[in-house]
Amino acid sequence: MTIGVWVLGDQLWENQAALASVGTDTPVILIESLHHIQVRPYHQQKLIFLWSAMRHFAQDLERAGYAVTYDEAADFQTPLKAWIQAYNITELRIMQPTDRPFARLISGLRLDCKIVLFDNNQFIWTAAEFLDWAQPRKRMRMEDFYRESRKRLDILLEDGQPIGGQWNLDPENRKPPKKKNADFQPPRRQDFVPDAMTQAVIKKVRALDIATYGKAEPFQWGVTCAEAEEALNAFIETRLDTFGPYQDAMVTGEDTMWHSLISPYLNVGLLQPLAVVQAVEQTYHDRDLPLNSVEGFIRQVIGWREYMRGVYVMTDDDYAEQNWFGHQQPLPDFFWNAKNAKMNCLKQCLDQTERTAYAHHIQRLMILSNFALIAGINPQAIENWFHAAYIDAYDWVMQTNVLGMGQFADGGLLASKPYVSSANYVNKMSDYCKGCEYNHKARIGDDACPFNFFYWNFLDRHRAKLKSQGRMSFILKNLDKIDREELATIRQQAQDWHQSSIA
Repeated sequence: MTIGVWVLGDQLWENQAALASVGTDTPVILIESLHHIQVRPYHQQKLIFLWSAMRHFAQDLERAGYAVTYDEAADFQTPLKAWIQAYNITELRIMQPTDRPFARLISGLRLDCKIVLFDNNQFIWTAAEFLDWAQPRKRMRMEDFYRESRKRLDILLEDGQPIGGQWNLDPENRKPPKKKNADFQPPRRQDFVPDAMTQAVIKKVRALDIATYGKAEPFQWGVTCAEAEEALNAFIETRLDTFGPYQDAMVTGEDTMWHSLISPYLNVGLLQPLAVVQAVEQTYHDRDLPLNSVEGFIRQVIGWREYMRGVYVMTDDDYAEQNWFGHQQPLPDFFWNAKNAKMNCLKQCLDQTERTAYAHHIQRLMILSNFALIAGINPQAIENWFHAAYIDAYDWVMQTNVLGMGQFADGGLLASKPYVSSANYVNKMSDYCKGCEYNHKARIGDDACPFNFFYWNFLDRHRAKLKSQGRMSFILKNLDKIDREELATIRQQAQDWHQSSIA
């Protein structure tokens, strides 16, 4: 019997389950499939990152002694068949993909060998462990899961209780941006210079004869395990201590603020989540860093990231089609071309996305996703855009984050309320409203910010459904204070905006 291993593009870790099951004399294959990247017009930097990381990982495996085949092909099945025949492989081992579409792709392959799937070990919680935690519960809330994760891993605990006496220090991490503050000096991001291998991938991506999105250069992401570790260390050394207070803030010209920029590396296996959390916790103890910054970051990794994957595993295939509000408006074309966005907040976030394939979580949730929700855009359309646009986007990440949290398309399975706001939030947490052609204070009129009339129109349109969400009752009382004439004008302006955007 000859065993071979197929390493998928988001499983670039030498201790991943399939590789860990064999010795270094095992045949291994990695494949760049052109067909697979035509599902949607992916960001060019996303393709560069993935393919360059795969090529560098293949090189690392070769140095470790593996018999590595690296194939650039039209699809997956053709090179797999040729490789299986060349090495006389009778058993193909693959680590279980997290994304359901890729799992279906594997099950549909017709290969002349046995396929053995190994449980995915690139998360802290296994799929079975999450299901065991979730199934007996009447309430699914991330905060409960996060606390259980801290207890299981003994993270930031003292005698079984949270250090500092509180599990969640999020209220300390919502500071609005004020450039006059002495502590408001975001550090430079850790950039990497593309080597010859990455330059070759950039050339290939720029020459692709298929639809793509965004700009290929400047490409400044790391593509190896060593560079991912360097990025993590740079975050810990220069950003972690001040990460917390301004993690929700948005400032023109500051693409990365104090954020870690490690999600792309985590999501392809170049970094491992538990090792990241342990490194951050150790630094907290060694350097006495601010607890709110450390706790806020750790919550994102062992809380939100693990929870999102768990909910994805738990839900059925039809989760991808959920649309609780019945929204059907098409995605505006400015999402694909930032120059066409008139609202400055949208223009800033979309321009940054085009340039870097990145935006931080509040830009995504409270600007882009918030706008899509209150404007009534089809949730599958905005999820598809997020999946195409961001370097760290995969099916398991986007369905839960965009459909569940951002669009409330699942009716509250994942989030306790819709994440919606008017322009007031945008003005408070960013400087985007300065210089915008719209008035962030106006609800109606020619200069009224669309965030305002869409927000109130959303509450009005879905009042009956929103009443069932307990946390929305106070907001709905504010809706009742708007007189009928103004509310009618709000409805009309929302309708006129959609008609003008289609024309």
